[in-house]
Amino acid sequence: MEVFCGSRFWDSNLSIHTDNPDLTPCFQNTILAWIPGIYLWSALPFYLLYLKHNKRGYIVLSVLSRFKTLLGALLWCVSWADLFYSFHELLQDRTPPPVYFVTPLVVGITVLLATLLIQYERLRGVQSSGVLIIFWFLSVLCAVGPFRSKIMTTTAQGHVNERFRFTTFYIYFALIIIELILSCFKEKPPFFSPVNTNPNPCPESTSGFLSRLTFWWFTSLAILGYKRPLEDKDLWSLNEEDTSKIIVQQLSREWDKEKAECKQKEDVTYMKKSNYVLNHVGDGPEEAEVLIRDKQHNRKPSFLKAMIRTFGPYFLIGSFFKLIQDLLSFVNPQLLSVLISFIKNKDAPAWWGFLIAALMFICAVLQTLILHQHFQYCFVTGMRLRTGITGVIYRKSLVITNSAKRSSTVGEIVNLMSVDAQRFMDLVTFLNMLWSAPLQIFLALYFLWQTLGPSVLAGVAVMVLLIPFNSAIAMKTRAFQVEQMRHKDSRIKLMNEILGGIKVLKLYAWEPSFSEKVLEIRKNELQVLKKSAYLNSLSNFAWVSAPFLVALTTFAVYVSVDEKNILDAEKAFVSLSLFNILKFPLSMLPQVIGNIAQASVSLKRIQQFLSHDELDPKCVETKVIAPGNAISVTNGTFSWGKELKPSLKDINLLVPSGALVAIVGHVGCGKSSLVSALLGEMEKLEGEVAVKGINLSGGQRQRVSLARAVYSSSDIYLLDDPLSAVDSHVAKHIFDKVIGPEGALKGKTRILVTHGISFLPQVDHIVVLVDGKISEMGSYQDLLKQNKAFAEFLRNYALDEDIEEDESTMLEEEEVLLAEDTLSIHTDLADNEPVTNEVRKQFLRQLSVISSEGGECPNKMSTKRRVCEKKPAEPPLPRKNLSEKLIQAETTETGTVKLSVFWQYMKAVSPVLSLVICFLYCCQNAVAIGANVWLSDWTNEPVINGTQHNTTMRIGVYAALGLLQGLIVLICSFTLAMGGINAARTLHAALLENKFHTPQSFYDTTPTGRIINRFSKDIYVIDEVIPPTILMFLGTFFTSLSTMIVIIASTPLFTVVIIPLAVLYFFVQRFYVATSRQLKRLESVSRSPIYSHFSETVSGASVIRAYRRVKSFVDISDTKIDENLKSYYPGIVSNRWLGIRVEFVGNCIVLFAALFAVIGKNSLNAGLVGLSVSYALQVTMSLNWMVRMASELETNIVAVERIKEYSETETEAPWIIEGKSPPEDWPSKGELEFVNYSVRYRKGLDLVLKGLNLHVHGGEKIGIVGRTGAGKSSMTLCLFRILEAIKGEIKIDGVKISEIGLHDLRSRLTIIPQDPVLFSGTLRMNLDPFNKYSDEEIWKALELSHLKRFVSSQPSMLDYECSEGGENLSVGQRQLICLARALLRKTRILVLDEATAAVDLETDDLIQMTIRTQFEDCTVLTIAHRLNTIMDYTRVLVLDNGTIAEFDTPASLIAAKGIFYSMAKDAGLA
Repeated sequence: MEVFCGSRFWDSNLSIHTDNPDLTPCFQNTILAWIPGIYLWSALPFYLLYLKHNKRGYIVLSVLSRFKTLLGALLWCVSWADLFYSFHELLQDRTPPPVYFVTPLVVGITVLLATLLIQYERLRGVQSSGVLIIFWFLSVLCAVGPFRSKIMTTTAQGHVNERFRFTTFYIYFALIIIELILSCFKEKPPFFSPVNTNPNPCPESTSGFLSRLTFWWFTSLAILGYKRPLEDKDLWSLNEEDTSKIIVQQLSREWDKEKAECKQKEDVTYMKKSNYVLNHVGDGPEEAEVLIRDKQHNRKPSFLKAMIRTFGPYFLIGSFFKLIQDLLSFVNPQLLSVLISFIKNKDAPAWWGFLIAALMFICAVLQTLILHQHFQYCFVTGMRLRTGITGVIYRKSLVITNSAKRSSTVGEIVNLMSVDAQRFMDLVTFLNMLWSAPLQIFLALYFLWQTLGPSVLAGVAVMVLLIPFNSAIAMKTRAFQVEQMRHKDSRIKLMNEILGGIKVLKLYAWEPSFSEKVLEIRKNELQVLKKSAYLNSLSNFAWVSAPFLVALTTFAVYVSVDEKNILDAEKAFVSLSLFNILKFPLSMLPQVIGNIAQASVSLKRIQQFLSHDELDPKCVETKVIAPGNAISVTNGTFSWGKELKPSLKDINLLVPSGALVAIVGHVGCGKSSLVSALLGEMEKLEGEVAVKGINLSGGQRQRVSLARAVYSSSDIYLLDDPLSAVDSHVAKHIFDKVIGPEGALKGKTRILVTHGISFLPQVDHIVVLVDGKISEMGSYQDLLKQNKAFAEFLRNYALDEDIEEDESTMLEEEEVLLAEDTLSIHTDLADNEPVTNEVRKQFLRQLSVISSEGGECPNKMSTKRRVCEKKPAEPPLPRKNLSEKLIQAETTETGTVKLSVFWQYMKAVSPVLSLVICFLYCCQNAVAIGANVWLSDWTNEPVINGTQHNTTMRIGVYAALGLLQGLIVLICSFTLAMGGINAARTLHAALLENKFHTPQSFYDTTPTGRIINRFSKDIYVIDEVIPPTILMFLGTFFTSLSTMIVIIASTPLFTVVIIPLAVLYFFVQRFYVATSRQLKRLESVSRSPIYSHFSETVSGASVIRAYRRVKSFVDISDTKIDENLKSYYPGIVSNRWLGIRVEFVGNCIVLFAALFAVIGKNSLNAGLVGLSVSYALQVTMSLNWMVRMASELETNIVAVERIKEYSETETEAPWIIEGKSPPEDWPSKGELEFVNYSVRYRKGLDLVLKGLNLHVHGGEKIGIVGRTGAGKSSMTLCLFRILEAIKGEIKIDGVKISEIGLHDLRSRLTIIPQDPVLFSGTLRMNLDPFNKYSDEEIWKALELSHLKRFVSSQPSMLDYECSEGGENLSVGQRQLICLARALLRKTRILVLDEATAAVDLETDDLIQMTIRTQFEDCTVLTIAHRLNTIMDYTRVLVLDNGTIAEFDTPASLIAAKGIFYSMAKDAGLA
């Protein structure tokens, strides 16, 4: 080197051991001058590769770009001027050393390269270049030393040496500073880049390098979110590369590639095998060989590979950042050790200390920046993964076969999307720990070994022993979680049923029994919670005590092994900070491994789903068939799955174009299956199906879908029983106006599945199906003559046609109000599986919105439909109210959470307990500080003859303090958990209590989902989210507090800085909390539509395919996912934004703690400095988590508010009024009197009953008739006080019903409600929830209600399990069970609300017969829809528009020729 430079390369007296350090000219001219060049040349190949692949269009030459290039050229000139000057010297025989030729050459070429890069980047559309910013920054940094050095030498010598080089260097220095400043500005956006049409593009893609490094571009949103709660419109649109469209496309492409590869391999093996068999007749070894090879080849396509190919490269960038961050995290403990030895060495020059402090700060800042870049890459990968998986599953769910669909329920498929995709997302965030944790552990142990030697092994042993302890706790906790989920699910399921059947519960006065059931489940749930709380406090104890126990054992072993071993500050605090680094990877490793295990299960499930068979689109051919025919099926045999037996056999069918064909047959003979087969929804086992004209329309039993089918204007209409669910005159109307020979669809080919016989004479052809075969075909007349199956079918069903009608005329308004008809239990066109009403309705509604090119106003329809689903008897709303929504919109909380909510929660926990918890936290931190102060004091113990005294006493006190801290933590977290469970219990009980006492009107205007949400989501938050959040918040808060105390105690100067830092911290915290809370709310609001839309799609896949709407539904799904990501992505970034700013505050604390230690060096001892700086190094994490937890807490405490709101809604009258109970045998006569009685449904609506006066004698049988909306059902609701009187009163046996308790009233009346509601549970529970009756009584009731035979044939008899809603019983059986309930209760007054839809007539007759015999002496009120049931009643009450129109015996009314007469005439009874 000396030859090269012509002087010494390094001189430690000049550079280190001096108060005024300087570097040798040789060092300045070589190393310092070359560093930027080395950096740029090594980064170049990677950067060029990146630029080659990312072209964004070019940027027009701007003033900025011209200046940068000009300065670059000048720099190049300046460097080469130096080079030419050296040559000039050569010519003058002053031979300069070689360095003066090499360095200017290297620098010149490097700045030339940088200048060319500026232009190349401009052509590739780079707006701000990180590579060059770092290059100019390094250049300036490396030039500062020579700059100072030159000034110092000149001042010392008094004149300038080498004037030329001196001048060029200053010009060079000025130019690179200007270059650095210019490179921080960003260029204009490039031309020819894809135009961003978004109204609100994300500023990230156009922001500069520094802005991206510090996430500065997010600040505008943070400020906006602070000023006012964010809304949807404030959110930025997604970056192109994050949208579902792009991501799902990439993932699907890779997955298809993967599938193709596997298929290819399979084919190849197959060929090989057959060749071998041909060539070798003998059993040669080759044949055996091929079989073995074959096994290996046949691999399944791996979804994992597809994911790695799609998302791997992007993820690896994040891994690279993680590697750098891991290495950097070990720099600060080393610097701490240097700092402590500097403090000990009283002669060291002061600048050493300042340099160490600066290096600590720089290192910490770098760590922060790099760590958050790593997190950003990981989270974005996770986000993309979830998007990709969700999209792929959605697309797959639209094409899987029905048998595949059957193997997994809708719920399971939705779970794939929500749970399994989420698992991948959670895993990706910490996946790097797999290699990073072992690396960190290895490095930490290496440095520890250097500090303390073999004694480290003792500490590590403790750590390793704690791992199985922690993982055992984790396993147990997981088991508890599963158990608790079970309880929670059963509780929600029960609540769902209760809310669905709340009206029935009220009518029967069954609330207490069900309330008890819920509370029983809740008790078990909280017990499990309590157990996991015990475990959690144990693991908290382990977590807090672990670093301490490790330190304790290590130090104890270290000083006991050899008394020459001295524990000084350097050893103690450096090893403490290394142990702190160790803590994280050790705890994370088991967790990551657990996550991987879970994700691999999820992967299997997803892969299995994605490998299901798909529907064969060529199943139904659309090739030309015999002219004049629209549909032909030849020898068709179809089943619902390859493995199932065929549902349709040997079908031969020819349908002429334009014909109206009816398909009839008994229930379950395959009518709907035939429609599905024509749609290509079934597996075709043999035959051939050809359909002319592609557009098929599957119409369902809903007027909406019928309308939709008409809209779609196809050539062929497949109508699956659209008339069954409507009253007969509505059916007639539909047939005449739409389907029939004169209807809207005349001239089109129509295939109509029907039960209605009255229309059959008008159709062209009739196809009769029996057990999956066509038994006969022909016109109505032909089939009647044949007198076979069809004639028998007619005889069976002819009864149906006697169904009377009580609506003679119809208003347009009521047309809507029948609201898509009383919804029948409706079977999906394809699946023959009942699908939940709610899902189906939303689904149909959506489909109709998409497919209606005109005319349908979905909003109005849906509001109305809701009305009727709840109360068939809602009166027509007056016109003026049409705009008024029935269902109130749910309010989302915005803005800050009021302190009162925290106070409410504290009250639920109990205020005393809250104070105790805070006190315990203070104690815990005091003890922790005590232990560390004791340690620092111990390290300052003087060394006498190479040993320290009192080591045993020192160890003893240290151990006692540490264990005491652990103990307090244990008590503390346990108390907190107990408090949390207390709160959870009281809040849930209050909510439940209130919901059982809430009047029916609340349930009519509030969707069940919203109430269930309170019971599931909000209660879950209170059970499981709030307590640990509070625990962590308090933990981090007190840790940060104790750090400040320690630093101030050791260096009082620190107080000066605390105020500005606190202000900065507070501002960042407020901005963050406001914004992130609102982003979380928006995110959760936009997440549920994804899943609900998905489950609707799965249920209605066949309809979507029939209407050829697959693509538009995929687009809807993508849009919904993107909407969700629009709030999720800023949420991720907000955490990075916060992290960088808060950690910067933390890094400043480190800087000032070190600085003040250096300044006060003379008055401080090494132990105190070690203590305060090692505390400062830890504070960053606490500060960051403290803000996060505060935000979490504010977001989640809202649940308390929401539950409070629903626990305080108005309640109905008390169930039992003390001292007002009616006599035991009341009502003994069954007399009934309405006195001037008026009632309305809710405030602001018109009266439904207006001044009724009527008197019914005991034992009379009264029929109540009237048109829809006349107030028939309202009368029963008034008797049971579901509706409370506006004026007037009702007396039963002379007792005013408004004066007694609701349960006293309701339990003494009997009702057979319109819709038979059953709850899941045993049959016995459904008949007698309070266990009041003996087995004999129950069997007697079952016998009278004609159910005895069915029940006794079941193996479990009375304990027969009814499924949810009684799905496993037929509608008829359910009605009979309601009859059995009435027979059991048997009071003097029976109200019978007839079912509107035509239940099979058999059941109806049974019920009427039983009532006539069993309730002979009771007062019976029947709301009749079929007049023949009440023709022999004592009197008939005709209601019209809420008033009594006629009230007399049936005979007199018919004679009077009034309303009743006209109704009877319509029904053919008069």
